[in-house]
Amino acid sequence: MRALIVEDKAYIRKGLISLLNLIDAQIEVVGECESVKDSVVVAKACNPDLIFLDINLTDGTAFDFLEKTESLDFKVIFITAYEEYALQALKFGAVDYLLKPVDVDELEAAIKKIVNLPVAVQKQQINTVKQLWNNEGSKLILSLQDSFQVIDLNELMFCESDKGYTTFYCNDGKKYMVSKTLKEFEERLLAVNFTRPHQSFMVNLKYIDKYEKSGAIFLKNGSKIPVSSRKKESFLSTFLSWDKN
Repeated sequence: MRALIVEDKAYIRKGLISLLNLIDAQIEVVGECESVKDSVVVAKACNPDLIFLDINLTDGTAFDFLEKTESLDFKVIFITAYEEYALQALKFGAVDYLLKPVDVDELEAAIKKIVNLPVAVQKQQINTVKQLWNNEGSKLILSLQDSFQVIDLNELMFCESDKGYTTFYCNDGKKYMVSKTLKEFEERLLAVNFTRPHQSFMVNLKYIDKYEKSGAIFLKNGSKIPVSSRKKESFLSTFLSWDKN
């Protein structure tokens, strides 16, 4: 099978190629891409049989890529970090996926399963995932001590991390604490207009009222968020280029 790897992290692409060589899966990697834009061009040029497809890419999502290549016939094995919203959609659609970091046994099992799966059948499965994704893509499911809490990311103002715990602050005044680090939510939040101006904070750009050049963000509810000197340049680049409309 001719395969294309669409993943925005180079070390994961490299690791996946090493694992494919290790299991001797008779798969020829014909290309590597890190963005939706590039992967569409390469897929149309190479016409691969199989695509290892990351959920979140540098300029969009896996579903943006699939919409632009729906005329092509290929099979897909999704790649994702451990994110409850992503896994919920993938499991609901019964599609094959690999968790980062990719495990060699799981990789081998996914390939064996997908070899005999008709492309038309998988397209139906992926459509199921896409429908759920479109409905739930703006939601985040938090695992609390005694329940699962669904929050609307459009209503989430900022997150604060402290000693392995992360607190989510919503614009209705409610807050929720989970026993996970901010890093575990970073990829998901960066994909929906959040920025990380400080190691301990992620902020929804739509709730920023002003930025003081001394190194502080003020939100519309009056909350003050620090901007670290190390992250100041990247924050300003994101903030000043963000389309507030």
